[in-house]
Amino acid sequence: MKKTLAIALAAAMLLSLAACGGTARNDGKYVIGICQMNKHSSLDQASEGFQDAVIAALGAENVEFRHQNAAGEYTNCGAIIDGFIAENVDLILANATVPLQVAAAATGDIPILGTSVTDYAAALNMTEWTGTVGGNVSGTADLAPVDMQAAVIAELFPDAEKIGLLYCSGEPNSVYQIDLMERFLTDMGYRCTRFSFADVNDLSAVVQDASDESDVIYIPTDNICATYTENIANVVLPAGVPVVTGDASTCAAAGVATFSISYYELGLATGEMAAQILTGEADISTMAVRPAGEAVKMYNPANCELLGITIPEGYKAVE
Repeated sequence: MKKTLAIALAAAMLLSLAACGGTARNDGKYVIGICQMNKHSSLDQASEGFQDAVIAALGAENVEFRHQNAAGEYTNCGAIIDGFIAENVDLILANATVPLQVAAAATGDIPILGTSVTDYAAALNMTEWTGTVGGNVSGTADLAPVDMQAAVIAELFPDAEKIGLLYCSGEPNSVYQIDLMERFLTDMGYRCTRFSFADVNDLSAVVQDASDESDVIYIPTDNICATYTENIANVVLPAGVPVVTGDASTCAAAGVATFSISYYELGLATGEMAAQILTGEADISTMAVRPAGEAVKMYNPANCELLGITIPEGYKAVE
């Protein structure tokens, strides 16, 4: 009986150790789960930069990535995150706001790093913001200076009167950016109208309304817009309505100009944080959220030529 009890206790201890996560794996590799909200250029670049930085720090032979795409669906995020928790991965990368929200609600034990998240306080419903989330969450923010994006509109379209603000109402960080932009543009003397949509099914119709009623359209860093840029371009370009965007990937298809960060560099910074957490060099509970890197003015040469827009010096061609 004593021998049986000892075996049972040993098994329980092993299960307890396995539940704690960390580096105690038979193959000695760190396992990182990546939940990406949509497949589009900005998020793809953030995931790529993240993986490159982790591999550079830890070695390709010492890390495995479980990279899954939620295809824009909240329920898919839940299933993906639940799978990571069941596998007891060493760290979760939440690429975009919804994966961050789902992961933070699902586990308080596994380290979670967000990236491509505009505002952590808004995303996590925090009433006080000190720069650090605390607990098992940190990451990088992708908020480019919205006031400088407003300045791009003023520089390129000083004679415009009506600005349409196009965004998905279901994305808290899009709403956050629209609130800022509306205030900046209103102070500049523009008349702003919001054109929001609930999901991709409404997108084309709402874009058409915005095109009919606006001199210029502004789109923030919005995952639905970035995923379905062709839908937007198919409406705004024939209508001859210029679009200024919050990110380079949306600008590359449907826009004429942007003031955007590099999402690859954002991913690199997040990957550096992940390596520090996994090796014990840093404590995620005290890691401040890193702000976005340098943003630059960019333009879309093809769309500008199509719409007859002359771009002044100081703009870089979007890739």
